[in-house]
Amino acid sequence: MAWASVEGVRLNLKVVIITATLVAICGQNPQVKVHKRFEYKYTFKPPYLAQKDGSVPFFEYSGNAIASEEMVRITPSLRSQKGMIWSKDMTNFDWWEVELTFRVTGRGRIGADGLAFWYTAAKGVEGPVYGSSDQWIGLGVFFDSFDNDNKHNNPYINAMVNDGSKNFDHQNDGATQQLAGCLRDFRNKPFPVKAKIEYYHNILTVLIHNGMSNNDKDFEMCIRAENVVLPKNGYFGVSAATGGLADDHDVLKFVTHSLRSPEMALVPDNVVDAAENKKIEAEFAEYQQKLKVQKDEWAKEHPDSVKDVKDDDVWADLFMDDATKELKQIFEGQSAMAETVKALHNKMDQIIGRQEQALSMLTQVQNMRGAGGGAPPPPPQVGGQPPQPAIDTIRRDEVNAVLANQRELVSAARDIKNFVADVHNKVSNIQQNQGRGQGSVQQVSGPGTNSDVQNMIAEIRDSINHVKRDMTNGYARMQQQQQGGGGGAVSCPEVTCSSTTMVALMLAGQLVIILAFIMYKDNKESQAKKFY
Repeated sequence: MAWASVEGVRLNLKVVIITATLVAICGQNPQVKVHKRFEYKYTFKPPYLAQKDGSVPFFEYSGNAIASEEMVRITPSLRSQKGMIWSKDMTNFDWWEVELTFRVTGRGRIGADGLAFWYTAAKGVEGPVYGSSDQWIGLGVFFDSFDNDNKHNNPYINAMVNDGSKNFDHQNDGATQQLAGCLRDFRNKPFPVKAKIEYYHNILTVLIHNGMSNNDKDFEMCIRAENVVLPKNGYFGVSAATGGLADDHDVLKFVTHSLRSPEMALVPDNVVDAAENKKIEAEFAEYQQKLKVQKDEWAKEHPDSVKDVKDDDVWADLFMDDATKELKQIFEGQSAMAETVKALHNKMDQIIGRQEQALSMLTQVQNMRGAGGGAPPPPPQVGGQPPQPAIDTIRRDEVNAVLANQRELVSAARDIKNFVADVHNKVSNIQQNQGRGQGSVQQVSGPGTNSDVQNMIAEIRDSINHVKRDMTNGYARMQQQQQGGGGGAVSCPEVTCSSTTMVALMLAGQLVIILAFIMYKDNKESQAKKFY
């Protein structure tokens, strides 16, 4: 009885502790939402990413990087290429969030080397760490495509903080120096891959969108590290490199937001003064003037294509890509077909009404003829007056017109059906082309799967089967001879036969040749790979 009372007291204490914990957790203040501010001086994105002179506003690129209106190709799919792009100005805010949208595509199953995001105290130069210099001061987030340590854990994403005294560990893919990492495949995806890198109150968070859908909110946690100390002000950058294997490393968007607490958001920004405001307004007015001049020049060069380009939507339509234009034309055609079908429906109602009216008149005429036993007599003339007009009945030409209209409607309905089927086929083809991946995967044969080795093994198997058949046939012939000779002694032919030991030695020799060939092939493949 005493034991039961003690257990009841313990249970009550546990319930009280759990209840107090839940009350404490629920009583805490909810997390206050962080205020974001778009930083255009640390951002580039399409359209018109690069200017006519090839420059990217507020950024500078070098190496093998190529800038276009839609993206910046950090490195092309060629061997031993390095490229980078860095912001021109140093940051003037403490906390930030960067959304990096990129593509890594290649023809092979394995790619190299990878792409890197940088936030450093000084701009990087061309070097061995994914195209940028080593011993940096700040943060590096690496998207590693090549497996240097042969642990089969690539593609891999990891983050590393350097104080300027560490050299990147290429042999181990930086595994001994990383803050955290995750295994994510970012090569040859149907949609662009997105990385959201956030640094707020010394907490580094990296969220990854795997590029398997076009849902902008489909992010998953990859890295979260606390007590991360980075330079208060620094430069943003992206670099990439290729080695013995090569991929296209394309950056589509680099969008930066500064993060502020609600208290700091209410404080006016002292960095941007009146002079800076005037400078920004002057730059904006100059840009608007240049844009207007370019629009006028384009209108003069393409007078046939200019309809009414006063609205911005019309200008946006002029710079639309081919797939979007085709889809828009299809939708416009479907809208036009809907209007045509609606008009045909109204016309059909009118024709049906006329047919019903004609049928009622025909019925009246037939009833009148049936009652009179023949054609109705003409009305008599009274006082020399002209006869009264007969009742209006449907004529033959009107019947022919009704039938012709019906034939035209049937033909138009058949044409509309064929056109709708054609549009449906085109839309299906476009969706299949857009959903199909850009990069192709090339099969790479591993050890033991070579066609020459398989052919050699098949030849050895056929030879052994042939020897087995010969031995079986010889034994059968010897038995037949003994039965035919009445049990007399039969002399064996004097031939030189291979012993079992000799056959085993031959098989062992062939096996050694196969193994030597496999080792030679592996050596050639390893030499073709990159090795730091």
